[in-house]
Amino acid sequence: MIPQEFEYTVPATLQEALTLVADGERKILAGGMSLIPLMKLRLAAPSEVVDIARVPGLGGIEESGGVVRIGATTTHHAVESSPIILAKCPLLAECASHIGDIQVRNVGTMGGSAAHADPAADYPAALLALDAKFRLVSATSDRVVEAADFFVDAFTTALEPGELIVEIQVPVEEASEGPRYEKVAHPASGFAVIGVAARIKKSGDRITMARIGVTGMGPRAFRAREAERLLESGSDVAAAIATVGNGEEVNSDLYAAGDYRRHLARVYAGRAVTTALSRAS
Repeated sequence: MIPQEFEYTVPATLQEALTLVADGERKILAGGMSLIPLMKLRLAAPSEVVDIARVPGLGGIEESGGVVRIGATTTHHAVESSPIILAKCPLLAECASHIGDIQVRNVGTMGGSAAHADPAADYPAALLALDAKFRLVSATSDRVVEAADFFVDAFTTALEPGELIVEIQVPVEEASEGPRYEKVAHPASGFAVIGVAARIKKSGDRITMARIGVTGMGPRAFRAREAERLLESGSDVAAAIATVGNGEEVNSDLYAAGDYRRHLARVYAGRAVTTALSRAS
């Protein structure tokens, strides 16, 4: 299908971009992997699109002070293959490698994916497990939001009208941590029917830190905090994983009913934690 006519604007600077989107009426285009399909289906019909893909300062990856900073327009492929991320945040690189196909990863952007907040997106599980933060900037404000507070509901985030994601801030993983991302991919779309990101630290045979992020199961990604607490208190993996999804709303569709999704979340959380444990040193 063909989208309806629209104005196309390419700002030269971040300040110009922020001025253009200040009223919250214009749509922001980065990689276009989410917006363009919606426009072609006429589910989105903006009168003007602001392309920020080439705005200086919105891309790139750097590490300082124990934090990896990823510009919003950084592509999935850049995240997947970055030497900095592979060395400092391997869980995020592993997660990025599961997104779509190579064509999507070469064009789609991390900030665009996060802002779209698809319930079946891969990044939210890893960003929650990594205790990541988002830097959100408008023409009049500059604030940092925890990933746990950023993903609000299906296709809903903490972004206010006129705000852009400028960068994603990810604490460096300790070398002794074990990371793992496990995913059940929908065979047609490649989106996560279930995706689970796990981080494990241990001392001897005891788990001293557990982080488990789950995507695809409900309207938004979530931390399996009860399972994390049980793992850190000495419970065995099976008992802890049996609590994943307790109290969470579950999606149900033609491909996977709610009970099946909850079952998959527990199976793949078990696989992710077991592999993360084997990688922890």
